[in-house]
Parts: sequence; structure tokens; C-alpha cells
Amino acid sequence: MGAKTDIKEAIESIVDPSNGQTLKDNHAIQFIDITEDHKVSLILGIHKVDEDTKKKLNRALAKVIKLDLGYQGLKITFEALKKQGSVVDEKREITYIGVASGKGGVGKSTVAANLAVALSRIGKKTAIIDADIYGSSIPNLLDLPVELPKADDDQKIIPFKAFDLEVIATEFFLKEDQPLMWRGPMLGKMLNHFFYDVKWADDTEYIIVDLPPGTGDVAMDIQKIIPKCEMVIVTTPHPSASNVAVKAGFAAKQLEHELLGVIENMTAFEAEGKTYAIFGEGGGKTVANKLDVEVLAEIPIQAPKAHKGIYEMHEELGVIYLGLANKIIKKLT
Repeated sequence: MGAKTDIKEAIESIVDPSNGQTLKDNHAIQFIDITEDHKVSLILGIHKVDEDTKKKLNRALAKVIKLDLGYQGLKITFEALKKQGSVVDEKREITYIGVASGKGGVGKSTVAANLAVALSRIGKKTAIIDADIYGSSIPNLLDLPVELPKADDDQKIIPFKAFDLEVIATEFFLKEDQPLMWRGPMLGKMLNHFFYDVKWADDTEYIIVDLPPGTGDVAMDIQKIIPKCEMVIVTTPHPSASNVAVKAGFAAKQLEHELLGVIENMTAFEAEGKTYAIFGEGGGKTVANKLDVEVLAEIPIQAPKAHKGIYEMHEELGVIYLGLANKIIKKLT
């Protein structure tokens, strides 16, 4: 995070000549990448995309990045600012909840999907963004077919719907079973599409963001788009999962996100009246103690009875997720 943060801090005071505001005030810095040959790639949102503005910004940015910071090259992609009127417009009162983990395989996406469904079941207008770019699984968990989204007359992407949720995911833009081989700038553009170009419902109250595991670039890109994002950290009881979950929590704090708490998934497995802690015990409490937050829920291992990844309200885990949703709402009010 260090080098990219240094670049961000060095250029955010540069003024967009088309509206007289700084790149920081415009939330214009949408993507930063550094190549192995020490070159910088930027995606900037600017008020007016015209040649004069691009020329002036190119000159100012080149001075800072190449002369002051010493990088070998600079590539800038300019896009029109789309924040106004989009789902991230300050005029819209939407609560973002990011679901993060330190490593894969802890059931983070399952938690994200069921939390979103639970919020919807208790009457909150909820959407979910699958920002787990390389491991997109939300469509499968929500029993959605993978097909290309349609657009409205204004060329806004129409999200899919399942379980009373609006849904968008990278997987919808890929051919079936095709691996994602995109470079950084393409990932940045995809995330921008999710937040700026999707026609989310006007009455949306909560958006769950399923983040990739770890502390990589996507988490930083999300922070640029939605600086205020409430976060929950998912872990299992196992020490290897809890150890890296702590790192994910501290990374979220470093990005100035508010930590709501920790969810311990796969707590135990019950069979024939006996409980088996097959991944160990105490991982959730360890993470919560180190991050100085509470354990929001302990979720045992059970397969859904009617769906691939979603628990019905009458199932034990469905009840747990309803309790989790209510607890989060109380913490946010």
C-alpha cells in the first residue's frame, strides 16, 4: 500500500482546471497501478473531458510523478466524473457494508450473501456488489444464471434480482468458466461500472460489498469510491485464518473504515447429538480482541436445505443471520 498511497497523497492537491477543485475534493483518483518497470498508470475522473483540461493535468501530474517522485513513465486514462446522480452521490443515504477476510475459503461470500438476504427479509431495501473480482461466487450462491446484463435507454446497467436483492458481479461479464486475466486498469474500470453505471433502485438503503480476501488493490480502489464503508471481518476458528483476518482488519482501519465486528464462520459441526470443533476454537474471539471489536455472530457448519447458498428463515442458520442483520442495524443507528 505504501508506494500507491504516496502517489495518491502527492497528486490529490492538484487542481482540475475544468471546475477549480482538487483531485481529492472531486474524489477523482479512481485507480493507481505501478508496473514492474517503475511506471505509473492512473484512472482519473475529471469534471470536463476536453483536450485543454487533459493537457494541463498531464503536465501537472507528470511533474509530480516523474520529476518529483522519480517514476519512469506515466499513463493516464481520463473519464468523466459520474459521482453526481450515481449510487455514491452524497445526496443518497445509503449504508455500505463491506465483508472482508484475510484469506479465501472461510465462507466470506456465503456470509455476505446471507447477510444481504437477511437485511432484505427484515424490510431493508438491499443490494449486493460482488467485488471479489477473481473469485466471484455471489451469482451461484443466489441461484442466478450467469448471463450478460441488459442496459436501459440511458445505457445504465440493469442489475439482476434474486431473493428481493439487486445484484451485480464480475461473473456476469465473463464467458462461462472463463478465468479473469485482466490487468489492474481493467479491474479499476469494472469497479467504477458497479458503482457509477448500474441503475440501482432509488430507495436502496443498504449495499453489501463482497470484497476479495486479503489486503490488495481492490480494497484500496473501493476506498477511493466509497470512503465511508462499514466493515465486518469473517474468519474461521482456525489459527491460520484468524491470524490473517487480523491483518485484514488492521488494513481496513488503515483505510479509515469503521469496523463493526467479527463473524466467526464454520464454528462447529453437529452430528448425532455431538458437537465437533473441526477447525479448532477461539479464532473469532482472538481476532475481535486484537481489533478491539465484538464477535457479531458464531455460525456453525450446515448445508442449506433448499438453495445452493441461502438459508431459509426457519432454518437454524437463517435465524442466526436474521439476528446478525438486526444487530448490525442497531450498531448503525
